[in-house]
Amino acid sequence: MAQAEDIVVAPDKRLKTECAPIEEITDEVRDLAAHMLDDMYATEGCGLAAPQVGELVQLVVIDVDYTKNKRNPYVLINPRIVEADGDERETSEGCLSFPGISVQVKRPSHVVVEARNLDGDLMRYEARDNLLAVCLQHEIDHLHGVTMLDHLRPLQRVRMMHEYEQALAAGAKPGETSTE
Repeated sequence: MAQAEDIVVAPDKRLKTECAPIEEITDEVRDLAAHMLDDMYATEGCGLAAPQVGELVQLVVIDVDYTKNKRNPYVLINPRIVEADGDERETSEGCLSFPGISVQVKRPSHVVVEARNLDGDLMRYEARDNLLAVCLQHEIDHLHGVTMLDHLRPLQRVRMMHEYEQALAAGAKPGETSTE
């Protein structure tokens, strides 16, 4: 059964590690994707990258519009951003690996991503001015050892790390965020 305890939280060094490409889509990869989806839904997240469950491979799961009765997950293997442009938008982001906080992050408003699905088919995802655009960039960042705090200016980063440490000390669990 998936649970918040499966989620790797900062400052775990795996969150700052470049992940290896997946060479072959095996049953192990399919099982990892299923486990990640379970963890994502259990913690009410909208995306999860493999290093967030301790696996240093290029695998991301996303579902930005699920409800209790409807799920529409994407599984992205070896995703890469092929285009990121448009006006920068600042949005509040939370992260399952940084429970208890949310931060304001500026990202391009338009993104095009290519990735393999579980059948090995090359897929192309395009998103503009929505949660999917933010989520794609956020989760792919994780595969390259980049967290949402890395997008902040140094003083902001220090302040948010302090808030994060306070949230952890107060018992924050993955899936819990604050609003700035």
